[in-house]
Amino acid sequence: MHGNTHAIANTAQAQAWNGYEGAHWATHQDRWNAINSGFDEPLLAAAAIAPGDRVLDIGCGGGATTRLAAHRAGGHGSALGLDLSAPVLERARALADEQAVSNASFVQGDAQVHSFDPGVFSAAISRFGCMFFDDPVAAFANVRSALRPGGTVAFLSAAAPGDNDWLKALGALDGILPMRGFGAPGEPGMFSLAEPGPAIATLTAAGFQDARAERVEAYGTWGRDAGEAARFLLESGPGRHLIAQIAPEDRERALTLLTERLRPYEQPGALRLRSVGLLLTATRTD
Repeated sequence: MHGNTHAIANTAQAQAWNGYEGAHWATHQDRWNAINSGFDEPLLAAAAIAPGDRVLDIGCGGGATTRLAAHRAGGHGSALGLDLSAPVLERARALADEQAVSNASFVQGDAQVHSFDPGVFSAAISRFGCMFFDDPVAAFANVRSALRPGGTVAFLSAAAPGDNDWLKALGALDGILPMRGFGAPGEPGMFSLAEPGPAIATLTAAGFQDARAERVEAYGTWGRDAGEAARFLLESGPGRHLIAQIAPEDRERALTLLTERLRPYEQPGALRLRSVGLLLTATRTD
């Protein structure tokens, strides 16, 4: 890695992920993995990581997918996790040390402008870490520059807002919460890559070939029961953004209504919700 490893284009996201959002994610890393780990196998299978590969993990968070990729790459391979957030990277490094994953490393940076060594990675992956770029085409082109010819990408983005149980549950609070700020397909935000056609076009414009999109879904555990899951959802980034816009006296009512909305999803000892993702794959052929 060379050049300025802390060059930032996406300043708003950098501020969020080095503030409350990053601290919350780092503190609740186990919970976020319980929510998202059902997507790990489809993601890693699509990346086709082989022993000896060098893997780049974009928006790696607490490093769960980086460590999994490092295991698949084996002792002669490696995985590098890149993220904007210092708090989550601190947690990622600690977990890699605790689990003795010596071929996983982490660096802070913005994938859109990070100065990668060119042509060194066999694959690039991302588990919901590639939806918030200010300029997606520029970001994916920069990632492409880090891949060797024949290198592949496998990126998971949030898809089909209406099919995600957590967002449908929040939708029940419409009228109390201002249900805005999540973005729409093709626009900056969580669902920027939600539609297959525009997402494939973005990868193609970035110089990739054979871009494809596949809808995948998984169930994640959000808490032990509806009350715990509702509190967690309203304390996480999207929920906190909404709650901050309403009067304090309405917040307890929102929590009560969300708890009731989540009751049907309770199972013994766990509340599980379905999430839907778009699995994007493509190749650098030259």
